[in-house]
Amino acid sequence: MAAWITAEAAAQRLGIKRATLYAYVSRGVLVRKRSADGRGSLFDPSEIEKLASRGRPRRPPGGAELVIESALTEISGDRLSYRGHEVIALAGTRSFEEVASLLWTADFTPQPEWRATSAAVAVGSAAQSALPDGALPLERLQVIVPALAATDPLRLHLDSPAVIAAGRAMIAGMVDCLPDVGAAARPPADASIAVRLWRKLSPDSPASPDSPASPASPASPASPASPDSLASGLPGALRAALVLLADHELAASTLAARVAASVRADPYAVVATGLGALGGSLHGGASLGAEGMLAAAATAGDAPRVVGDLLRRTGRVPGFGHFVYKTGDPRAVCLLDLVARGAPGSARLAVAEAVLAEMRRRALPEPNIDFALAVLKDVAGMISGAGEAVFAVARTAGWIAHAVEEYARDVPLRPRAVYTGPAAAELDD
Repeated sequence: MAAWITAEAAAQRLGIKRATLYAYVSRGVLVRKRSADGRGSLFDPSEIEKLASRGRPRRPPGGAELVIESALTEISGDRLSYRGHEVIALAGTRSFEEVASLLWTADFTPQPEWRATSAAVAVGSAAQSALPDGALPLERLQVIVPALAATDPLRLHLDSPAVIAAGRAMIAGMVDCLPDVGAAARPPADASIAVRLWRKLSPDSPASPDSPASPASPASPASPASPDSLASGLPGALRAALVLLADHELAASTLAARVAASVRADPYAVVATGLGALGGSLHGGASLGAEGMLAAAATAGDAPRVVGDLLRRTGRVPGFGHFVYKTGDPRAVCLLDLVARGAPGSARLAVAEAVLAEMRRRALPEPNIDFALAVLKDVAGMISGAGEAVFAVARTAGWIAHAVEEYARDVPLRPRAVYTGPAAAELDD
């Protein structure tokens, strides 16, 4: 059997760009495997020769794709990894700050100074306080980020250290500028992002450490977590949710953010772009729909009625099914398990489990991360829209990582459209 060849050699043999080669992989035309060092892709030379002899495959109708090379996140089947590290393992063994550092620098060492300046917090807090009392957390974050930008005179410095520093300050500012919920004691200034966010979303004080005990060595991949290695209770589930949601390859909001970065928009504008796309009901906003679905069920016995009503009215149940994961979203499985551990006797957890049982009885799709976020919100007694806020804060880490990659590429992303309208009218002589 001939040795498998590199992506560069395969693309050269076919006379195509590497991006097109990876598009063939995503469409199932070619199979690839990882090289021994995990740093590249290898291709079967016999497949390449067959494709070369047949000519380039025709693109199916509606199958247009934009393929971007990235070293950040890989989705392979129903497995998700950040820079080669399994995300489910990271959720049990790493803090959000460590995972953000991994995405930004390929190193687990947490970055210092996860704080915004006092001036930035004052401006951001004032900006969101002008919104109506019923404004959702995501709507507040969409106001906070531009306000933070106005206080940062260095926001147009696009070298990696400056962008990463802006990312830390931005995430801290996004959380710290949200209004407090309840009368819980203010956490110390050096508390983790998870602990600070908990105070903005839940009236209950976190009663457990904000980061996992005994994390894996920064020099080695994370190992599967044991129950003892998790921060206890629902605050631990929130920390894990931030890790699980930090990035997800080229999701809609991330693609929008990368396009903004490719034309040299500053990091705040990149994140603001991502926040705009995140609120869509088929993306991060899906957790809000799932929250409403759970709220409609007062008891576990209401689950069949609630599910049936949604199917009759809309034909779908928010928080179930996923475009990428065909056999189930592993992030949802992980987060639901942590919520169940954190509140085993919760009546609201019983409602969520009844909804799951009804969906499976009807042989409908498995839950996704949006449903898991809604369950965390419901069981923890968080404010409305908490799931969107967790999603937005977490994914900001990914948007910053993608921005760093795009700034280094320094080539604008410019997809082309296939015109399908009427022909241009001929001008009269």
